[in-house]
Amino acid sequence: MIYMVQGAPLYVYTGGKDFDPGKPTVVFIHGVLNDHSVWILQTRYFANHGWNVLALDLPGHGRSGGKAPTSVQEAAQSVIALLDAAGVDKAILMGHSFGSLIAMHAAAENPERVSQLVMVGTAYPMRVSPALLENSISNPSKAIDMVNVFSHSTLAPPPSALGPGTWLMGGSKALMRRVLASNPHENIFNIGFKACDQYDQGESAMAQVMCPTLFLLGNKDQMTPPKAAHSLIQKAREGRVALVKAGHQLMVEAPEESLSAMIAFCK
Repeated sequence: MIYMVQGAPLYVYTGGKDFDPGKPTVVFIHGVLNDHSVWILQTRYFANHGWNVLALDLPGHGRSGGKAPTSVQEAAQSVIALLDAAGVDKAILMGHSFGSLIAMHAAAENPERVSQLVMVGTAYPMRVSPALLENSISNPSKAIDMVNVFSHSTLAPPPSALGPGTWLMGGSKALMRRVLASNPHENIFNIGFKACDQYDQGESAMAQVMCPTLFLLGNKDQMTPPKAAHSLIQKAREGRVALVKAGHQLMVEAPEESLSAMIAFCK
C-alpha cells in the first residue's frame, strides 16, 4: 500500500490485509539498510489476528520515495506523518535497531499517539565504529559483510525463517545490497549509520515515554549487546525485558521466539 507522506509516496506492507479503521494498529520500523521484509513472520501473524499492520519502508528506502531521513528525529516525524495519512489516532510502535530509536523518539514527542513501544535490538548510545562509517562510503560491499558477521549468531536459520536450507547471512546481505541500490541518489547506508551514531537524546526521550515498553534483545547480539540497552531500561516508566537466543537480526534468526514475546506484550 502507498500513502502520500510529507509530499512523497511511502510504501507500507499490510500483511496482505486491507486496512480496517475499527482494528488496533501496529507500526513496524526497520533498521539501517533494511526494509519491511525483515518483519515477515511477525507482520503476517498480527495482520491475521485482529490487527492493522503498517510495516513501512523508510523514506528513500526500498519502495518508498522521498529523501532518506538524516536523523532519528526526522525519521520519527515521518512515522507520525504516516499515522496522520492513514487516519490512525494511536498505535503500537515496534522498531529494530535504528528503528528502535525512531520509535522511541516518536513515542516521546507524541505520547498520545503511542499505546505501547517495542524496542528490538536496541542500544544507547548507538555508536557506529569509524571503520564501518568509512567503509559505508568507500567500500559498501565490505561494510555489508562486516555488519552481517556481527549481526548473526548462526549461519543456519530455524525452519520458520524462510525454510530449511536458507542461508540466513546471505539473505541479509542480498537484502542490504538491494535496499542500497533502491536509492541511487543518496548513500542511505552512511546516512543511516550517521543518524544512529549522532543521536544524543536517548535517555531524555525514554524519560518522556508514557506507555509500556518492551526491550526485546538478543542474548548473542554483538552489534547492540543487551547491556548496551541498560541506560534506556533504567529510564523506562513501565519497562519489560525479553531475551531471546539470537544475534542482532533476532526477528529473522529467532522469529517465533521474537513473535511470542511481542504477542505476550501486546495482549
